[in-house]
Amino acid sequence: MNKYNIDLYLEDNFFAPQNESLPIMEEQWRSWFSIWLAMTDNDLEEDKNYEVSLVLTNDEDIKELNSQFRQKDQATDVLAFASLDDEFSPPDMVNTIPLGDVIISIETAQKQAKEQNHSLKNELAWLASHGFLHLLGWDHPNNDSLREMLAEQQKLLDGVGIDKISLDFLKIS
Repeated sequence: MNKYNIDLYLEDNFFAPQNESLPIMEEQWRSWFSIWLAMTDNDLEEDKNYEVSLVLTNDEDIKELNSQFRQKDQATDVLAFASLDDEFSPPDMVNTIPLGDVIISIETAQKQAKEQNHSLKNELAWLASHGFLHLLGWDHPNNDSLREMLAEQQKLLDGVGIDKISLDFLKIS
């Protein structure tokens, strides 16, 4: 398996203001993103550093972003803003390449974890892996591509020892 270095920028807008500790520590996130990048089929060079920004926020903030960037006036569980596109070719002197931002609503994640009867840690890993795949160019405009992406997500979670997540809640035809 390839080895990639991830520079993680973690912005905690949810737990820190409430003086609560993170359910997944920064070093764990960094390790997961590095492992996930190595597990994916990508054309990224191994000798570069890759940067991921992870923002943990609330429903109000993610609703504002969802409205601004996706014209959907509602909270969502995860948003991803990719920095790379198909035409991107970094100059040789660039050592750190930004992959993009993954933004997770902790409030929505807490609700979903409870509804689906699994831990918040598992839900956060699920959402982060979903957002991360979007950073790498994955998308799900139809049910077939969604099924393929969800299978890739489960593979990533298996790779870091996260229990299988039931997809029964999804209504995919």
